[in-house]
Amino acid sequence: MAMIATVGLHFDSHFFWTSLLHPSSAFLQGLWATVYLSVVAQFLATVLGLVIALARRSKLSPVRALAWGYTWIMRGTPLLVQLALVYFGLAAAGIYRFSNLTVGPVTIPGEVQAAIFTFTLNEAAYMGEIIRAALGAVDPGQLEAAMSTGMTPARAMQLVVVPQAVRFVIPPLGNDFNAMMKNTSLASIIGVQELFLVSEQVSSVTFNTFEIYLVASLYYLALTTVWSVIQAVIERRIDRKWGIERTRWRRSASWSRRWSVIDAGLGT
Repeated sequence: MAMIATVGLHFDSHFFWTSLLHPSSAFLQGLWATVYLSVVAQFLATVLGLVIALARRSKLSPVRALAWGYTWIMRGTPLLVQLALVYFGLAAAGIYRFSNLTVGPVTIPGEVQAAIFTFTLNEAAYMGEIIRAALGAVDPGQLEAAMSTGMTPARAMQLVVVPQAVRFVIPPLGNDFNAMMKNTSLASIIGVQELFLVSEQVSSVTFNTFEIYLVASLYYLALTTVWSVIQAVIERRIDRKWGIERTRWRRSASWSRRWSVIDAGLGT
């Protein structure tokens, strides 16, 4: 402790509270980048994940093998390595270099494009497995009944099976989105000005390393907390739509707490 005191380490409470309650414009821009990276990548990953899930259920073995191989590679390699490979590796190999893209009044930096592209590809592998499991949880008789009315398999899947699978997808999708918001910090390796990189830059200028990273941690915590509340609201609405009632917390026989989800038709 004496050694720590001699080097002059201390907590700058004024800097901490100022950064937390009155963040700079650069910090807010980094926060905004974290949010839009997460939202855009998760949306695209969900769409691509649905395609992968359907491919995994295909009757054509080459299609199933291709989808399985994609999932195996993307889930088996680190996201940080994938980011470096996509942004630096493709350019070094002369395959593709991400350059700034201007769409109307908006300019999308190359590193942001690479980050969204990589996050989408990585998350799609996980979403594919989530959606595949959700589709498998729907009674196969639902598809057969829909097709017996004259629907094509694709139409029956769209109108009957997928809507029922949504309620199985929402909880793990919400958890994955929480992870996505935290994983955006990895985009700092390719120069994306998101929350973590901005905090790192502030730290290098002010030398208030602990304070600024603590502020960043609290902002990440706020983002994930807000999303957890939104997810809970979505789940409750879907439960009501399907006639499922969520009861209050209650003690089990072993005095541990658990959340009970009881079919409304059965009662408590």
